[in-house]
Amino acid sequence: GAAESGAAMLPMDMYETENEVVVKAAVPGVKPQDIEVTVTGDLLTIKGEFKTETDEKDEKRAWHRQERRYGSFSRQVTLPTGVNTEACQADFENGVLTLTLPKAEEARVKRVQIQSKQ
Repeated sequence: GAAESGAAMLPMDMYETENEVVVKAAVPGVKPQDIEVTVTGDLLTIKGEFKTETDEKDEKRAWHRQERRYGSFSRQVTLPTGVNTEACQADFENGVLTLTLPKAEEARVKRVQIQSKQ
C-alpha cells in the first residue's frame, strides 16, 4: 500500500549506546520544518513530506523517468528501550536526520559499586 512505499523510502539506522538510542534517517530533499518527529511510549514516528520542485501548472512536461518519490511519508519504529522524551535532540544535516534519545533513567544499566573492606 501507499504507507509501505512511504516507509520504504525512508532508510533508517538505529543503534544504542550505554546512555542513549540514536536514530539516523535519510530524508533527502526534505526541509527540517517539513518533518515531524513524535515519541509515544516506545514508538518513534517520523512524518514528513517530499515536495515537488514545481507545480504542474508551470509547464507541461513529458516525463521520461520519475523515480524520486513525492508526497507525504510516515515511518514508525519501536525503540529498544524507554527514552526520556524531554531530552530528545534532533539534528538535520545534508539530508540526514539524527535523533539522539537519552535513555530513561530506569532503562539505564545501574552499576553497583562494590565496597571492599580491606
